[in-house]
Parts: sequence; structure tokens; C-alpha cells
Amino acid sequence: MHNRKSYVRRVSAFVLLLVLALPATAARSKVQEPLRVACVGNSVTYGYGLRHRDRDAYPVRLQQMLDATYGSGRFEVGNFGHSGATLLFKGHRPYVKLPEFRQALDFRPDWVVIHLGLNDTDPRNWPDWKEEFIPNYRALIDSFRVVNPKARIAICLMTPIFDRHPRFQSGTRDWHEQIQQAIRKVAFGAKVQLIDLYTPLHSRPDLFPDALHPNPEGAQILARTVYGALTGDYGGLRLPPLYGNGMVLPRDEHLLLEGQADARRSIKIVLSQGSKTIEERDAFSWADGSWFVELPHMKAGGPYKLTLTAHPLPAGHYRNYYPEHYPFELQNLIKAKPQTLTVDSLYFGDVWLASGQSNMELRVDQCNTLEQDLADARRLSQRIHLYNMPARARTDAVEWSDSVLEFTNRLQHMDFQGWTAATPEAVSRFSAVAFNFARVLADSLADVPIGIICNAVGGSTTESWVDRSTLELELPNILADWRGGDYGQPWARGRMTQNIRRAITVPEGSPEGTQPRNKLQRHPYEPAYLFEAAIAPLEHFPVKGVLWYQGESNAHNVELHERLFTLLEQSWRQFFARRWDCEFQKKPALPFYVVQLSSLPRPSWPAFRDSQRRLADALPDTWMAVSSDVGDAADVHYRTKRPVGERLALQVLCHTYGKALESQGPTPRYCVLGQNHTAVMAFDHADGLACTRGFELAGPDGLFYPATFEIQGDKIILKAPEVRWPAAVRYGWRGFTDADLRNSAGLPASTFMLKIPSE
Repeated sequence: MHNRKSYVRRVSAFVLLLVLALPATAARSKVQEPLRVACVGNSVTYGYGLRHRDRDAYPVRLQQMLDATYGSGRFEVGNFGHSGATLLFKGHRPYVKLPEFRQALDFRPDWVVIHLGLNDTDPRNWPDWKEEFIPNYRALIDSFRVVNPKARIAICLMTPIFDRHPRFQSGTRDWHEQIQQAIRKVAFGAKVQLIDLYTPLHSRPDLFPDALHPNPEGAQILARTVYGALTGDYGGLRLPPLYGNGMVLPRDEHLLLEGQADARRSIKIVLSQGSKTIEERDAFSWADGSWFVELPHMKAGGPYKLTLTAHPLPAGHYRNYYPEHYPFELQNLIKAKPQTLTVDSLYFGDVWLASGQSNMELRVDQCNTLEQDLADARRLSQRIHLYNMPARARTDAVEWSDSVLEFTNRLQHMDFQGWTAATPEAVSRFSAVAFNFARVLADSLADVPIGIICNAVGGSTTESWVDRSTLELELPNILADWRGGDYGQPWARGRMTQNIRRAITVPEGSPEGTQPRNKLQRHPYEPAYLFEAAIAPLEHFPVKGVLWYQGESNAHNVELHERLFTLLEQSWRQFFARRWDCEFQKKPALPFYVVQLSSLPRPSWPAFRDSQRRLADALPDTWMAVSSDVGDAADVHYRTKRPVGERLALQVLCHTYGKALESQGPTPRYCVLGQNHTAVMAFDHADGLACTRGFELAGPDGLFYPATFEIQGDKIILKAPEVRWPAAVRYGWRGFTDADLRNSAGLPASTFMLKIPSE
């Protein structure tokens, strides 16, 4: 410890000598001269790669935003970025030895924004000198405090480095994260503000042509992020996207109500019913504008009214957060008028999320039980609450327009349609599987409002629903050239290419050397896209569980899907659990209820269905509903969705709600050799076994033959004349199968294949 302190003192002394060597500058009048903001950094701050750096670099955009809010002449923003600069003093290009460092100190800034560290991920730097990063950063901060002891200093989490970077997997990915952690420690130890430049841009790889430097739109996001952090202006009081009239929140459990406001606001939350106040709570927004409040257990019911009012904190409270200065523009914010938001109809019940691709997306008005479903909607319209999030543009076999390409890039592909009662009109346009699931729950859980969110996208891939950080860590190769590689299903890659052709190809007749408008054009099928566009907006919304129906666009590669679906569950559970990382409660694991692929004459589907069965058995809190008996040999979008929703509901009632009922079809428990060249299979969920066809046996040679069988209680005795020594049994092993093993509840068995032990 003594050696470390001595080292820090030596480094600080070195920097101090640099500071003292600067020419003296006359003291400025704070009344007459603008408040000076120094943007210190590397090539991202400098504006490397921007054609019009003098117009588009983020410090320039920051100056424009400050001028627009507070008038010209109140701020002076200086760009002191230098390409290739390292924070490390022994790095290959130390910032403290560059002319921009001396210029920044001579600027005598009132505010300092530091964004360094990206170049420290270079193998010339981090492996050897990482232990010096924190003391070097502290010394850099101290240098600005020497020239202006009252300077307000903010340091930034680094902007992303994407998987296309040539050193991403060789070290950059891991070192980048280590440096981010070090920056957090510096902010805590030096008592400076921390600005997150990573999160707003990590979901926008299309804004980084070389995987490292943002384009003008990316620089604008940087400027807006820094502007909000410096001024506390985050656009006022806001609730997450899914909060609104008609919403359902969890019953019988603690609830964190979260949102956004301008920094340092007092938030009053009032929950009422009629003229009666049920609960009043107070919260305040932090420097980043976030706020949360804990609500008590609420019984199922409603409607309630939720009123939120934001007031500026009193001056004394403000000084508790920033005691050293009280900038004039923040005084202006404090004088802002109170803001109020109201949710007029709020219910407490259970909320489920329905995601996947086209068979989850398929609407009630496209199915063969339309009249029956609409009759149920009339009966249950006040007990079921729908939130539909359909895609704003379908992935049909068309070339998308410029407007679709643009809003897709901006992660605006989903249409947030708001909460509505399950009226026949609303239900007809809603997912048939999801509605029929909610219908059974509403009938089974008396007086419990049921909320159901559907954000399925036709044709979407499993990898599109997994978050980027998980893929970067666990399966980074799938991110690289997904459109041209072989990770994605050829059909999905081809449809993506067709949709975005306008952006990624050069029009005929263009001059030689013309480049495509956007080689990095986004699409819902690409890895991580739908997590970023359809799941990330749900971060503040508490769902009870997930209904998942997807796989058609990944059935070409069973082994890859097994990895991807496992990552998807891990990804979502971690994401939705963040809001429960608090002292009062640990939320149980998010349950997944999966629909197995139906029947269709595609050769890979039997193995895929069996893989889904094994995944449901192996993964925690995962259960499956079988749909192979309702498939259509001529249409992947079979129209009999009502029983699928019912089967999902049975699984949920059994495993989440603890109801004593039969929830699934016969499942194989074991298979052993029997007498006289037979195989004996035992089943669970086997009350009233019935079957006429679907079994095959194979010997050690691996050739399968149709098997005859006899049902004896919970066992089936199998035999095939061609197989003397049974070594494997399979059931329903056709793309489109008419296998019909069921139990007394009428629930079908899954496709399966099992090896038979030789002894």
C-alpha cells in the first residue's frame, strides 16, 4: 500500500510540473466570460473519420445544444481530442505528453469531460501497464483541479468497440470491459461524475463504419448524452414505454416503479381508487435522471389511478449532490415548473410476454376459430388486457423503402400500440396463441386481471432475440457478416438481403467507384436486433413469464439452435432480473413456456422437435407444449391455434400457479430390452395411453423399421420383425407426422428418439 501511494504521489508530481510549466493566464471574470467546457479525449472526441469534423464532431454538436438552450455566449466548448491518445502515461501515445493536453490546461476549463481508454486496449498498452491505469487517471483529473480547483469534472465510460474490429477477439473485447470497470473505480474514488457513453451506442453498430469511430449520427448521440449529463436536462418526467392507461402490474408482490426525469427532481407518486388515496410515496431522480420507488403488495383488481408529479429539489438538497458549484443553467432547471403524469386506469394482476416468429404473430382473424374466439372476447373483454407490438414493416418478399430502412436502423421497427381491453375488434388483430392462452388463464384465475404483451416478428431468428453483449462474449462469430456467412438459415439471409437491397447495393448506371449507401443497414433477422428493438424497451416492465414460439428460421442447424436458445434464456433472465437486484426481494427465475414446432414436411424438423423436447427437459424452469398434431402439410402457418394457447395455459397453470391438473402429453421415462426381441417403453403422464401409429425400432445397424406395439398401463411393448436386437426407438419421426400417442386428457406426445441400453 505504501508503494502504491508513493507511486501516485510521483505521478501527480509529474503532472503538476507540466501544469506549472504552462504560461500564466490572467484570471477570468465569471460574470463577463462564458463557462468553459473542455472535451478531452482521443479520436472519437477529435472527430476522426467525419468528413466535416468542424461541423459534426461531438464537441461542436454539444456547443450547438448548449447555445440552443441557454443562448450563445453562455458556454464555450473546446475540442481537445487527439487521435490515438492513451490514458496510460507509458502507453504508445500518452495524452499527457500531447499538445492538446497543454492546450486543455491553458483553457482553464470550468467543466471537463474526459473520454479516454479506447487506445489503451492496444496490446502494446494494457497487458503491460494496466496496473497504472487508475493512478494515471487520478493524476490526469488532479491536473485539471490544479488549474481550476472548482472545476467540475466528468469522466466517461468508453464508447463501444464492435466485433468487426480486427483485435476484438484477441483481446480488445476483454480489455475494453476491464478498462470500463477501472473507469468506474476512478469515478468513485475521485468523486467525479460518470457519464455512460457505452449504453446509448452499443445497440447501434450501424453508426460505426470502422467498428470504432461513430459517424455524424453517432456523434450527435454522444453530444446529446453529454449534454444531458452536464445540464441534468433529460426531457422531463417520463415513464417506460409500456406504462399507460389500461396497464396491468404485478399483484401480491413488491413492485419497483421506475422512470426518468430531469436530474435532481422530487417525484411524488399517488395511487388512488375513486376519491380514496391508497398509497403515497416519494422518490427523487439521480444525476442521470433515473428514479424508482417501491410500491406495496396489492391484491388483484382495479382500476386504480396513478399520479406522478415532479418538482425541482430545494436548493439545499441540490448542494448535497454538487456542493462545490451551482452553475447558472442548473439554477434555471430548478425554476422549471412541476410536471405531472397520470395513468387513469391501472390494474394489478399477472402479465405475460408472448414472443417469437410468425406462428406466434398469426392473428385471431387469420385462424379457423375466429367466431369462437370473438365470442370469448365479448365475455372476457374487461378481464384481459392486451398490449400489441407488431412490426411496422413486414419482412415479405419486397424491397423496403427508404423510410422503412431508416426507422429500422433507429431501432423503431416495433409499433407500440398501447394497452387495450380485449374487445372483439382488438382481439381479432392480436396473436391467436397469446389470446387463447390469456383466455384460459382468465377463466381459471377468478378476478385476476390478465395482461398479455405480444411482440412476435414473422421469420425472426433465435439469434435476433439474444442481447449483443451475450453474443459478443459467448458466440462472437455469429455477429460477423451474418448476411454473407452460414450461421443464419439461407432463407432468412436471403429475405433480409431482399428487404434491404436498396441500401446495400449500388444502383445500375452509377458512376464507377460509387459505394452502397449503407453497408451496415439493420434488419430484424440479424443477431441482437430484436432484443434491442423489442425486448430492451421492456426493461422496466415486470412480466411473470415468457411464452415462446420460434424455431422455423433455425431448424436448419439443430446444434447451433441448442446453443442459441440456451443463451436466449440466460440473456432474458439476466435482463429482466436487473430490476430485482435490491435488498427486499430476489425474483425467482423467469419461466419459459415453449411451443414445439408443428408438423410440416421438412426433413430437419423431426430432429429439431426432439431437440426442443430435450432442451425443455434440461433447462431450468422451462416447459413445452406440443403442436405436431395440428400442423398443416401445405402451410407453415397452420390455422388451428386455439389448442396451442390452451396447452401453454395448462403448463402455466400447473407449473407457475401450482394447479393439480394434467398439463402435458405422454413423455418417455425409459426404454429397455424386453423378452423375445422387444423393447419396453415406460411413460410419465400416461393415464389412459392411446395410440394407433408412429413408432419405429432400429438395431445396432441404425436402420429403422415400423414397429407394432401393445399398450400395457403406462408401458408400451414394441416389436419389429426386421430388428432382432433393438438399439433405438423413435416416435413421430417425420416432418409431417400423423403419429397419435395421447393420454386421457387428449394431450399429444412429443416427437422423440431414445437409445436402448444393451443390458
